Amino acid sequence: MALEDARTQVDTALSRDGFRGHSFENTFAGVPSFLRRKLTKDLSGVDIAVTGLPFDQAVTNRPGARFGPRAIREASALQSPDPPYGWAVDPMCDLDVADYGDMAFDYARPDTFAAAAEAHVAGILEAGAAPLCLGGDHSVSLPAIRAVAARHGPLALIQFDAHTDTWADEDSARTDHGTMFYKAVREGLIDPARSVQIGIRTVTPDPLGIRIIDAPEVHARGPGWVAQAVRETVGAGPAYLSFDIDALDPAFAPGTGTPVWGGLASWQAAAILRALAGLAVVAGDVVEVSPPFDTSGATAIAGAHAATEILCLIATWRLGRDR
Repeated sequence: MALEDARTQVDTALSRDGFRGHSFENTFAGVPSFLRRKLTKDLSGVDIAVTGLPFDQAVTNRPGARFGPRAIREASALQSPDPPYGWAVDPMCDLDVADYGDMAFDYARPDTFAAAAEAHVAGILEAGAAPLCLGGDHSVSLPAIRAVAARHGPLALIQFDAHTDTWADEDSARTDHGTMFYKAVREGLIDPARSVQIGIRTVTPDPLGIRIIDAPEVHARGPGWVAQAVRETVGAGPAYLSFDIDALDPAFAPGTGTPVWGGLASWQAAAILRALAGLAVVAGDVVEVSPPFDTSGATAIAGAHAATEILCLIATWRLGRDR
């Protein structure tokens, strides 16, 4: 079946009639959309919308994450013919998932990006879809969280990262990719008591009451213990999952702006994510994939897998909610 479809299918991102079903076109050809989902600006009836936020002008070290959404989409073609491994749900067949494309903004007016991104994500929510964002540097999480919290109320933050990104910054006119969660806590967008950061291995003066499970603790206790700790911390309320690709060790994800050794292995991240199934993950993002610093493409592949796992978490919650 797959062979026959590969002989005839191409550009299914544009040509498919509906949203459901796997794609068997050649992984190395055709228009790249996330998991070969239908590429559309019409979100009527869509359950989950994947969108790119290609902004990297808030980095403190290496740029290039503006190319992350495109690279993640291309890498995700490797997963499009099969159901996601290890999951009881298959978002490609069980729900209407669309690729909403990237947001538009004026690259010469970086000061306008945050408001534009918040409105972009709010539009997805207003259409009834859950947003899954592809960054971009980590600062893009703040406008996305503002939009999601406006609909769902204060959120639990589940953050995979090498850095806590809670550095104090009282200047309302600026945000960099290390201060956005400080602002999110101060704005009441996330509830620190229900939030957890996984894989941390840098020093931050004030974690603002957010639980930290650092990388050495992940290595010592294992993914099962970590997932249970996250479930106990987050509880039943709505959660936003943010996956900074530098949560992974540079051996697994070298293409990122601020790599730090001693991070998670990809198998550890996958095991933790899959063990969070059933939590009310209402939205999420994958950020800081910087393709120029990884000629192998391994970082984009890791980003595509992380995004697929988040997609499955959102799908599990939506399917369970609607039953």
